[in-house]
Amino acid sequence: MKLGIPREQHEGERRVAATPETVKQLAGLGLEVLIESTAGDAAGYSDHDYVQAGAQMVPYLNTGELDVLAHVRPLETATAKALKRGAITVGLASPSSELATVQALADAGVTSFALELVPRISRAQSMDALSSQALVAGYRSVLEAAIRLPRFFPLYMTAAGTVPPARVLVLGAGVAGLQAIGTAKRLGARVSANDIRPASADEVASMGGTFIRLDLETAEASGGYARELSADRGALQRELLAPHVAQSDVLITTAAVPGRRAPLLVSRQMVQGMRPGSVVVDLAAESGGNVEGCVPGEDILVPTSDGQGHVTVVGLKDAPSAMASDASRLYAKNVANLLALMTRDGSVIPDFDDDVVAGACLTHDGGVRHLPTAEALAALNPAPPTLAPGATTEGAL
Repeated sequence: MKLGIPREQHEGERRVAATPETVKQLAGLGLEVLIESTAGDAAGYSDHDYVQAGAQMVPYLNTGELDVLAHVRPLETATAKALKRGAITVGLASPSSELATVQALADAGVTSFALELVPRISRAQSMDALSSQALVAGYRSVLEAAIRLPRFFPLYMTAAGTVPPARVLVLGAGVAGLQAIGTAKRLGARVSANDIRPASADEVASMGGTFIRLDLETAEASGGYARELSADRGALQRELLAPHVAQSDVLITTAAVPGRRAPLLVSRQMVQGMRPGSVVVDLAAESGGNVEGCVPGEDILVPTSDGQGHVTVVGLKDAPSAMASDASRLYAKNVANLLALMTRDGSVIPDFDDDVVAGACLTHDGGVRHLPTAEALAALNPAPPTLAPGATTEGAL
């Protein structure tokens, strides 16, 4: 079977869906790996490295001839339509926001696997691209803050006086948040964190942070995700967080609810209450933002309430792509591990009796297997999409 790896077309995207390491793994499964020339250049993987690993380089991928297509960003609708019936795709799909592409994949008879839908179970950890890319984003968020903060992170005791450590507050203690806590701690900052899932307190402590407990309802959904608070509870959360935000030199927000707009955790008034020179990094900027007024890909200067300066609000955009080499290394391994689960004797044959395979499948045999996505399409289209046999409600949008 022919497996194709394209050059990513999304503006600013530097990651690639295969590395020389995973090419060896995939070729060892009996797959013929075709890679579009220069696909890995931005991530530091040369055409020569791929050839040495056993891949065939092609000037352009003829997607209509591929049996399997592995990608990073969600496919364009035109690409989905060009795939042959029965082809298999593996990659990030953003089904809740890319409904036209989902419909095109179903109409084309493509079996597509969305890495966002991989079940959060122990057996699937090596295929969990959301976690691997969140790790990169959490690390990068601290570096972005450190660059902009006009202060040291660590404590320094010198002949000229003592420099106190910076205070870093992280909101959201998922994979990205925990990595941000650990990175800030390693840089010497005094780190505290909050999450509406009580179970995260021990995880925060394990990374060296101090957990901030608020008088709020438990808000943990299935799969270890947080669920969205009610409007009243959200307002109370902001009120309780305000003094902690005001005391921080750096605020990093990472909270997200799968398939939904990111919850508003920090109001403009809260930002204005921070000290001049403080920095806010919003990792959820692309899904609506945790911080009021943040703009994806931009730095916004917010005047402080005392009129003495400003706070820099960073709407971090596509943070994993900024560290394309290691982000690709992790992502490509997630892709290869999922394909390995479905490959026998050189053929990728999904077994839908397998919980991981069934949970990650978005479209198959002309229909949409992921029920929330099928329902979203039905709400838009006069003629509802076909719901594939075995459709599941599990997984995140």
